[in-house]
Amino acid sequence: MLPIYLPIAGLSIDAFLVIGVGLAVGVLSGLFGVGGGFLITPILLVLGIPIEVAIATGAAQTVATAASGSYSQWQAGNLDLKMGLLLLIGGVVGSLGGVQLVALLLRTGQIELVVSLCYVVLLGILGALMLIEGTRAIWKSRGGRVVASTRRRHSWVHNLPYKTRFTRSKLYMSMLPPLGLGVFVGLLGAVMGVGGGFVAVPFMVYALAMPTKVVIGTSLFQVFVTSAMATVMQAQQNYSVDVLLALLLIIGGVVGAQIGVRAGRGLKAEQLRALLGLLVLSVSVRIAIGLIVTPTELFVLDVPRGGR
Repeated sequence: MLPIYLPIAGLSIDAFLVIGVGLAVGVLSGLFGVGGGFLITPILLVLGIPIEVAIATGAAQTVATAASGSYSQWQAGNLDLKMGLLLLIGGVVGSLGGVQLVALLLRTGQIELVVSLCYVVLLGILGALMLIEGTRAIWKSRGGRVVASTRRRHSWVHNLPYKTRFTRSKLYMSMLPPLGLGVFVGLLGAVMGVGGGFVAVPFMVYALAMPTKVVIGTSLFQVFVTSAMATVMQAQQNYSVDVLLALLLIIGGVVGAQIGVRAGRGLKAEQLRALLGLLVLSVSVRIAIGLIVTPTELFVLDVPRGGR
């Protein structure tokens, strides 16, 4: 064990444990191709990290992961800059609103309940859908049937006004859906400490009919900038970013991501989707149990931090 004091979180924790958490989430990120923000924040809550610190530090950890990924995708030509800028504009608006909402919830003392409920509902729905879809695909493949690939089809989303051409995505559609998606993802990043890629990627693939490779690069670009802004604003307004904690998580995450990428090469796409759905659903159930089960300490005295 290597006890280390986290100044912003206000507690001591085993450094190897934190690095191990970053390593595990990094493996999962590399294995499933998703950011680790939606896993980091709930795990930090389980370890006893204060809710506001877990949210802000989870966003800080996402910045490093998304920066590396978006740069690699840009080099590979998988980034739709126009789409990314629209997502970014919406993300800025969402982040600004989300940080103000966090400050309000901190003043009212309801932030832990609201964030926990958001995780239970959002992760529960997404996890169940991914698990069902992945399981069906596995049964189809075992039965000898070929799993149909996603077709690039147009929907009502493409008929909205203010259309423009997205050359890299090979689309001619309204600017409103990317802007709205950016606002929602930015709000998630500020309130829940997540990058929002696990919501943005399915929406861009199935609703906007963008090519999968371009979706990944464009989403990472937006997540990087939005998470960076949310981290800076959380640090300035709510004083809740623990740099030491984020550094330990990033160290483990960088190594774990490389392990996950190599491990994922031996699994089929439908197996990865089913496993990811099971993982996300498990996190949701764990948080829900924490909301239902009576705590060992019914009353906790919390001293407000300076600046609030």
